[in-house]
Amino acid sequence: MNWDDTTDDTAAERLVGASADREDQAVEAALRPKDLDEFIGQEKVREQLDLVLRAARARGATADHVLLSGAPGLGKTTLSMIIAAEMGAPIRITSGPAIQHAGDLAAILSSLQEGEVLFLDEIHRMSRPAEEMLYMAMEDFRVDVIVGKGPGATAIPLELPPFTLVGATTRAGLLPPPLRDRFGFTAHMEFYEPAELERVIHRSANLLDVEIGSDGAAEIAGRSRGTPRIANRLLRRVRDYAQVKADGIITRDIAAAALKVYEVDARGLDRLDRGVLEALLKLFAGGPVGLSTLAVAVGEERETVEEVAEPFLVREGLLARTPRGRVATPAAWAHLGLTPPRPAATGNGQQDLFGT
Repeated sequence: MNWDDTTDDTAAERLVGASADREDQAVEAALRPKDLDEFIGQEKVREQLDLVLRAARARGATADHVLLSGAPGLGKTTLSMIIAAEMGAPIRITSGPAIQHAGDLAAILSSLQEGEVLFLDEIHRMSRPAEEMLYMAMEDFRVDVIVGKGPGATAIPLELPPFTLVGATTRAGLLPPPLRDRFGFTAHMEFYEPAELERVIHRSANLLDVEIGSDGAAEIAGRSRGTPRIANRLLRRVRDYAQVKADGIITRDIAAAALKVYEVDARGLDRLDRGVLEALLKLFAGGPVGLSTLAVAVGEERETVEEVAEPFLVREGLLARTPRGRVATPAAWAHLGLTPPRPAATGNGQQDLFGT
């Protein structure tokens, strides 16, 4: 089973999933900011990247290779397009899974123009032979093309024009050190604060010609899991609800009613997230419980629970991973409005340390 393919498909089906489906990709193309000044959030990354690009323009050189890491939906693709725009260069977009052979990469590199930006999404999923070819291309702007097979094979050096590689990854730990070290600038994309997401929502609403109040934007932002892509998706669904059920204006009450229909609660949890928590609390008294058992209890695959639901629940402080299994936190009991069971008595007839 391919972990990435499984979780991407599952996440794409969820309203609060961070992966982009075709509708998201089409809308994002229209909503993307065109330059760094227009880009909202990621203040440190923007400041550092601005210095890198300005210095390169002043030298009349191509920008250093850039590595962007972080969760899906935070703006890695958007930043790659902004880099190309700021440098006045064309951009070529591909992905790691699309490059399965060194020849695939050689064909792309040999067709680049001087100064062009090559955006390589999910770079950690590129094949090893292509990865090794990329080392030389990034450092020396050269690749060796092998012609022939066996003892008669010959390596023909192919000079490449200077270019800028922008690599994006959701799993930076899977990148080998030799590849990471060849990037001149690396940046980690953080989750957005609610105030930043409100600005994103207001900007998107303006571009989509949607009337939204500050309280409505705040309600959507609070349920967007710190991710602009999710914020824009929720905005579109709330817009639909407002047009059908109200006068088209998004207020706090309209946003809350719409997201209740779509089963996204006040903290951004959806049906799958709440199903995991409810099983953990109601069936297993808060844990600890093994991952496989928990997955069976909610009727999902083990990988779906571990890679799709758990990361957000852990980040929100609702669930903890321990050596003995998954454990619910006090915040999980409070969020679902349930009362934790009283501590069991110890073997000597006294209650444990936390008993009353």
